[in-house]
Amino acid sequence: MDGFPWELALAITGALVPIIAFLWEFAFVGRKRLGYRVQMDTTPTDVSSLYAGAWRRLERADGGRLVDPSFVLLRVENTGTTNIAESDYGFPEDTPVGIRVRFPGRRVAGVVVTELSDPSLATYFDAKAPGLGMSDVDEADRTIGLVELPKVKLNSSAHYKVLVVLERAGDDGGKIPDPEVVGTISGGVGSGKVHETKSQTGTPRWVVALVCFLLMVSLVEPFLIDLTRDEAARLDCATGNLTVTGSTAFEPALREAADEYVKSCPGAKFAWEMHGSAQGLDLLNRTRSPEMLAFSDGPKGDRLPELLPRPMAFLLFTIVVNREAGVQDLKPEQVRDVFGGRVANWADVGGNDVPVRIVDREALSGTRATLEERLLGGEVEPGENSNDCVEPRNENLRGSVLRCRRSDTGSLLDTVAKTSGAIGYSELRAAEGRAELLKVRIGGHEANLEAADHGAYPFWQTEYAYTFGEPAATSLAASFRRYLTNQVGSDIIRSYGNRPCAELANPVLCRPE
Repeated sequence: MDGFPWELALAITGALVPIIAFLWEFAFVGRKRLGYRVQMDTTPTDVSSLYAGAWRRLERADGGRLVDPSFVLLRVENTGTTNIAESDYGFPEDTPVGIRVRFPGRRVAGVVVTELSDPSLATYFDAKAPGLGMSDVDEADRTIGLVELPKVKLNSSAHYKVLVVLERAGDDGGKIPDPEVVGTISGGVGSGKVHETKSQTGTPRWVVALVCFLLMVSLVEPFLIDLTRDEAARLDCATGNLTVTGSTAFEPALREAADEYVKSCPGAKFAWEMHGSAQGLDLLNRTRSPEMLAFSDGPKGDRLPELLPRPMAFLLFTIVVNREAGVQDLKPEQVRDVFGGRVANWADVGGNDVPVRIVDREALSGTRATLEERLLGGEVEPGENSNDCVEPRNENLRGSVLRCRRSDTGSLLDTVAKTSGAIGYSELRAAEGRAELLKVRIGGHEANLEAADHGAYPFWQTEYAYTFGEPAATSLAASFRRYLTNQVGSDIIRSYGNRPCAELANPVLCRPE
């Protein structure tokens, strides 16, 4: 079988096996699952001992002492890969009950929720919320304690715990049966029943087998001939010259990524023309160069139709103020009023008695466009009336809110830092670590990816890489663009507080759901 591409076959097999294993475990077997664990089911052995303390005083609501009291800690958890909605529970729609827990041979004395994986779950267990209850029923000459749990919306990996206090019903003295959990999930695995889960104390056998298989592939592969190895290397490591232009907000991450690229590909040379998103796009369009990448905070819109976009990252931005302003949180409408020039003194929005001074970016800056789009409702900021945000350009403007302009992120932050009462904006990472600045919360929400993902933090933007037409696959432009999406490039982007598009639910749109 000379000429058979054994290495290619092994590579394909090595890729397909873990994909199939992953799909089997998480798409077919574990797609929608609701599980439970009985983490504790115990009875105090000797409440007459010297240090029994409060154990002797365990009582019912009517004051009577509990008979052989016992305690059950139950963990209910979403062990699947998809969220479980309230409508997924199998009990009828007109009942708020999602799960019933039966305790044969015991009566229920009390129920309390002890742990929530997310504070938002507390609304399901509020005193006024339906679905949570306890009772005792008689079945076939025996008493059964019954605890009802509500239909709780659980995201993947979410959980909650309930602690149940019980007492023995009857005097047979035999072993108390284990709790019984009753409930189903529509569309769940198999019959959809709520299943008992176990803590993972060892490595699953399928994982061991998969690791052994992949190890075998990695040992055999170097001994096989790959006729396409040289061509693949050229595609992944290009030489030549590349000019990078555009966004100053994304520049630090790009420069670090370029430095790492050159370490692996010494034949690559980078030149930098970072003067803002719009300027970078215009430069690329004028030069029509295949050896240029232009990065833009946000899409270019309908103009410059020959420039082709590729979403690269999800960026966070932040508002910054000089510490003398005395504010750390602004409502969205206050942000609009401040940048619209309608607030002259920080005392008007809960800050210190210090004049407001606004430091802006250039009119065509992508960061400024993001501010106007995301925070100002499309309102365009007034023009600048000062060179330094300290003195107006002419005496007629004295008493007005002063507004000056800076060409890049670094100089804007420097101006805000040294100007009393100044406010500006920048990419999040650029503002971090500067003790002379305060990052302003917007509507009570700090700038972080989780808040942006849930729509709570509004100051974000998608970063695009533009080329003039589609670059050749072997070009440095195409290779560096791919590099930004592979493991090393993604790690660098992530280290600057941003998120690679590939990690979002919709990588093509590269924005929150």
